[in-house]
Amino acid sequence: MKNKKIAIIGGGNLGQAIANGLINSEIIPAANLTVTRRRTNLLASLKELGVNTISDNKEAVKEADIIFLGVKPYQIQQIIEEISPEVNDNAIIISLATGIDSLEIEKHFGKELAIFRAMPNTAIAIGQSMTCISSHNATEEQDKIVLALFEQVGQALIIPEELMASATVLAACGIAFALRFVRAATQGGIEIGFGAELALKIASQTVKGAADLLINAGTHPEHEIDKVTTPRGVTISGLNEMEHQGFSSSLIKGLLTSFNKIENGK
Repeated sequence: MKNKKIAIIGGGNLGQAIANGLINSEIIPAANLTVTRRRTNLLASLKELGVNTISDNKEAVKEADIIFLGVKPYQIQQIIEEISPEVNDNAIIISLATGIDSLEIEKHFGKELAIFRAMPNTAIAIGQSMTCISSHNATEEQDKIVLALFEQVGQALIIPEELMASATVLAACGIAFALRFVRAATQGGIEIGFGAELALKIASQTVKGAADLLINAGTHPEHEIDKVTTPRGVTISGLNEMEHQGFSSSLIKGLLTSFNKIENGK
């Protein structure tokens, strides 16, 4: 992997998060990574790390073995038509664009390429992403390369392409939903007497511990909840009040709203 040359077309928040994650994992040297953006001054932090930061997309992909398309869905066609003449036939394409399927990407390139769709979340910058990946026209070896790439920056799964919209909502949007819970818990902590900084620290570590319990023990959330709830206890009282106020229902509805936004293209 260290000999691979990687181009990230579109150095926005997600593109920069991926770049930082790859560098921090030492999976490739910074010098083998090129990130593009029209205003390259916004990539100054990557440039300081030794990343090639340029505005020329065609130049970025000329010798690239792996190309990330980190642009908005409405920009995909224009960007692909721009870079297509310079893309090597053996290059691996990884699209981060929501709602654009592999067949459409292939149509814009006008040739058969190994195309992956990937949806990491912003925790990729610290090596803790949950990345779901779909594969099209790829060999088993190419599947392994892309999976290994994302496994260096968190957990990664290859899933059927028809589940990519669902994966986007549960993993990528999901990190924002989880953070909103932490914010709400912090605000509640302030209400019951903690300072803002201390409340945030307690809420954040509590959520991290809860997630680690499920991941490490492989248990169901209700199993762990049962360990905390006692008859007439304070925990069950709080949980029941949250449910009366629509806690689970509102979260599920939020997930479905985001999913429908992708599916309907609105």
